[in-house]
Amino acid sequence: MSKLVTIFGGSGFVGRYIALRMAQAGWRVRVAVRNPHEAIFVKPYGVVGQVAPVACNIRDDDSVRAVTRGADAVVNCVGTFDRKGRNNFYAVQHEGAARIARIAAEEGVDRLVHISAIGADPDSESIYAQTKAKGEAAIRDHFPHAVILRPSVIFGPEDAFFNRFAAMTRWGPILPVVGGDTKFQPVYVDDVAHAAAMGVLGEAAPGIYELGGPDVNTFRELMQQMLQVIRRRRAIVNIPFWMASILGWFMELAQTVTLGLFPAQITRDQVQSLKVDNVVAADAQGFEALGIEPMLLEAVLPDYLWRFRAAGQYSDIHESAENLRTGG
Repeated sequence: MSKLVTIFGGSGFVGRYIALRMAQAGWRVRVAVRNPHEAIFVKPYGVVGQVAPVACNIRDDDSVRAVTRGADAVVNCVGTFDRKGRNNFYAVQHEGAARIARIAAEEGVDRLVHISAIGADPDSESIYAQTKAKGEAAIRDHFPHAVILRPSVIFGPEDAFFNRFAAMTRWGPILPVVGGDTKFQPVYVDDVAHAAAMGVLGEAAPGIYELGGPDVNTFRELMQQMLQVIRRRRAIVNIPFWMASILGWFMELAQTVTLGLFPAQITRDQVQSLKVDNVVAADAQGFEALGIEPMLLEAVLPDYLWRFRAAGQYSDIHESAENLRTGG
């Protein structure tokens, strides 16, 4: 019988790519999610019955144990940007990660891969970064030979980064950003999935890997590159951190008062995170140690951001017709 991997958050942005890679490798894939009915799109990743969405609440021992039992490997892709509520930073990124690692060890799982983030730091001003670090520590305590991946900002067709800002260009002539000079090292989602699959297959040595793409750019430079791809002109306006913190406070208040009807576009914790560069440390092991050549940003962005161009998929035709009319 083929081996079984349980992927917590396997229908999410990164998780779905890991699920696809593991199915292609011939493994049975158990996709553990809160609502399996919303994850049925993963079923065609393999043959009938090979990929199965199952219900799981990572805040409950019995629930985690039920989907872990019998697995040869476990991948934890679950993360959150919610500071409050039942599925907050601590519940998901610290306690949830600890629970998964502890139960995986108790159930005799051979390998564990944990998706963390660059910037994980117990001394950070950001609660998000603090809980990421605490989750990593708990993973190492319960499962010392785990593979921990720390990606920079992840891009790809379903991302919440470039898609979000490209959509904002439809609102008007100004594109506001916070931390315009903060540096990022964008990494392609399938490259992260490749690294995770190597961890599951035993092709990556235990330890921490920081994953970043080939290029380092400031937030402003990334937005300029995005604007070139979608062929729009917008004034990029950098909001000072102090002003962004005040704005974040009001947005969080509005989200609370409206019971989440109007989600905060930025939070105070995100502002804290944006004060720190999000790049691979000079002494960290990364893609090179795994033998993976990361994808270039410019090779992928046009494949999914074209829909934000004024003429969408017909933009090239419109531009060619315009050149014919003007003799350009």
